[in-house]
Amino acid sequence: MKILYGTTNQGKLLAMKKSVEGLDIELIGLCDVEGELPKVNENGKTPLENAEIKARAYFETFHMPVFSCDSGLYFDELAEEEQPGIHVRRVGGKELTDEEMTEYYAALAAKHGGRITGRYRNAIYFILDENHHYSSMDMSIATEPFILVTKPHTKRVPGFPLDSLSVDIATGKYYYDLETKDVSTSVDDGVRAFFGKIFG
Repeated sequence: MKILYGTTNQGKLLAMKKSVEGLDIELIGLCDVEGELPKVNENGKTPLENAEIKARAYFETFHMPVFSCDSGLYFDELAEEEQPGIHVRRVGGKELTDEEMTEYYAALAAKHGGRITGRYRNAIYFILDENHHYSSMDMSIATEPFILVTKPHTKRVPGFPLDSLSVDIATGKYYYDLETKDVSTSVDDGVRAFFGKIFG
């Protein structure tokens, strides 16, 4: 089945394709469809609300099975009003580039002794057709806790700037220095289970 993933981020599209390997799903992104993209006002208060807003907008525009994801980033060391939450890329009303994000979060870690403990809470909203909608913000699609540090790894992947600052808690190694693991590894099984349950 061909399914539209509501993103223009090629890094996220490639990562999601990996997550659904083995399922009868052909994923395409917003760069693969013809027509003008709708303007989406992501004014939800949670990752799940934002995922639903995006999925509905793309379904109404392209009339095909579509899902959108959203996430929030939360740190143990930060007070509620300091949490990035759903505004991981937006700081002070400005949308940060990958490089600006790396600099901002490295400085945030520096303010807290050089390392902070975070976790992404992820949400997914899938519209198969008018009558069949599925969603989840289950912990199975949240990342495991990780450490964010001040010095970025030399490896960079476009669309995932914070991965270069992320360190595995168990080993103390950058995720990019582990052979079989990255920040999103723990999410893959949850996403696969989400779609596997839908498609039997």
